[in-house]
Amino acid sequence: MSVAEHRHENDFEHKSAEIIKAGSFLNSKGWVPATSSNFSARLSDGRIAITVSGYHKGELSREAIMLVDGEGQSIDDLKHPSAETLLHTALYKRFENVGAVLHTHSVNATVLSLVSEGQLVFQDYELLKAFAGVATHETSVIVPIFPNDQDIPRLAARVEAYMDSHPPIHGYLIAGHGLYTWGRTMSEALRHIEAFEFLFQCELTMQGLKRS
Repeated sequence: MSVAEHRHENDFEHKSAEIIKAGSFLNSKGWVPATSSNFSARLSDGRIAITVSGYHKGELSREAIMLVDGEGQSIDDLKHPSAETLLHTALYKRFENVGAVLHTHSVNATVLSLVSEGQLVFQDYELLKAFAGVATHETSVIVPIFPNDQDIPRLAARVEAYMDSHPPIHGYLIAGHGLYTWGRTMSEALRHIEAFEFLFQCELTMQGLKRS
């Protein structure tokens, strides 16, 4: 094995360990039930480590992580990545500084994605400062909601069209499905997940108070 190949292998092992640790944490919160959800991390050479389809994300092992190229094509013919891989690669293509993408299926995210029209708007929450680039609570964070679609290229194109015509976002919801968010590092992506989940819980609580 050449020096470059050894470095790339070590990078893959490091990213795999990050993904496994993230899965364990997210599972402890109840945000990745059954075999739902998918996680990825970008390697220094541009390849992407991503979870293999069909695995419980709270019980990941090294065998449950695989490599795809920048177009989402498997580099390991014996393993199949998530059907939603194109949603990950689209984010890596758009944001050159993004290093990790997380997709979860929490109850709060799923319910809000079904009872809200088009988008969620969070403003004046102190926790908005948990999102990268947000320095004050006196701002708004918009979370668009896209209709679920089994045609992933079409769904990816819909998300891309939204991002092309709107200010930057930190995450989005797919109706009846769950949350996508990302970060420069796995740690930042996990921080965004936690912030969104707090805000989702606040939104559901506020809606309940309005109905009472």
